[in-house]
Amino acid sequence: MKRVLIPAAALLLVAACGTTDTPVAAPATSNPHSGHTAGSAPPATGLRSGERFVDLALPQPYTPKAPNGGTDDYRCFVVDPGLTENAYLTGSQFQPQNAAIVHHAIFYRLDPQQATEAAKVDEQTPGEGWTCFGDAGVQGQTAWVAHWAPGAGETLMPSGFGFDMPPGSKLVMQVHYNLLDPGAAGQTDQSGIKLRVATATSPLKPLSTDLFPAPIELPCATGESGPLCDRDAAIADVASRFGEDAGEQEKHLIQGCSNGKVTAGNTQHCDQPVEAAGTIYMAAGHMHLLGRSIKIELNPGKPGAQTILDVPQYNFDNQALVPLAKPIPVKAGDTVRVTCTHDAKLRKLLPQLQQLPPRYVVWGEGTSDEMCLAILVTAPAA
Repeated sequence: MKRVLIPAAALLLVAACGTTDTPVAAPATSNPHSGHTAGSAPPATGLRSGERFVDLALPQPYTPKAPNGGTDDYRCFVVDPGLTENAYLTGSQFQPQNAAIVHHAIFYRLDPQQATEAAKVDEQTPGEGWTCFGDAGVQGQTAWVAHWAPGAGETLMPSGFGFDMPPGSKLVMQVHYNLLDPGAAGQTDQSGIKLRVATATSPLKPLSTDLFPAPIELPCATGESGPLCDRDAAIADVASRFGEDAGEQEKHLIQGCSNGKVTAGNTQHCDQPVEAAGTIYMAAGHMHLLGRSIKIELNPGKPGAQTILDVPQYNFDNQALVPLAKPIPVKAGDTVRVTCTHDAKLRKLLPQLQQLPPRYVVWGEGTSDEMCLAILVTAPAA
């Protein structure tokens, strides 16, 4: 997912509608950490008033290749929804053509100047698209307006809400390809997305999505050993595969979440302030294959504390955004806490990870690394 340096919060995406007071993810399947389960997505729901579908896809198949001796390829492609007037993105349904290798996809909105810059980057890079670990690879703030992870189907904004799409806006489609499986070599992908676009005949309330990350300090399991069980060596390995900024991410997280103190263990958390008043409408938690559980809380330990999302049995193949039955108002200065539990013993149970040497796991962009990320979709206060 997107790289976020504490204390800055980044923008993200979307969701649907639901019924439970405290959202709880569906129980894990018998193999909840297998990863990349392919399946046919249900058809899109009917269009709402003022909406239309816009279908986009890669113009030709792309063959992923992991750079820097790694097993992950983050590739960005420009796609054009052809907007000639102001509009809103009110829903999306990513269509992974080869779900066996697509770990996730993110769509960044580009203004016309950024679109011109992206086109130049594309032209200067051999082959389709360009390498883009962590973000869209263009200057300036790019709005994250859609995404897909395993288990996500069609994503609908609540009625009356959407992401602003000015005329001339284009999208960068960032696809994270997981090439851990030896059979992934030489496979191709030609994924696409069905956008739900509403014309701006009447203004919709804008949505933004805040990301609240926490560090990962997961030592090698009992009985495991090797050079990468050393924390410094593991961080250097992340930097070698994804760049110096990626190697600094865990340092920033530790500094922002625990004032620089490293405490190794399965469970980590981070408290971060809400920057502006608004209302939370939906939530999700993101981890990788070693994730066991994730919980998102508002103002823990204080009067009126609430659990926003509780996923006691994390399932990599069920990462859809969960809508809140009751939207939760927040004010500037409130605290969001995200708590994640990871389990290094899962490494021996997962075919994709069994082939890799044991490692001290920290925050990293790769499927064999880990993340702990709370995703809160909000609208600003009126």
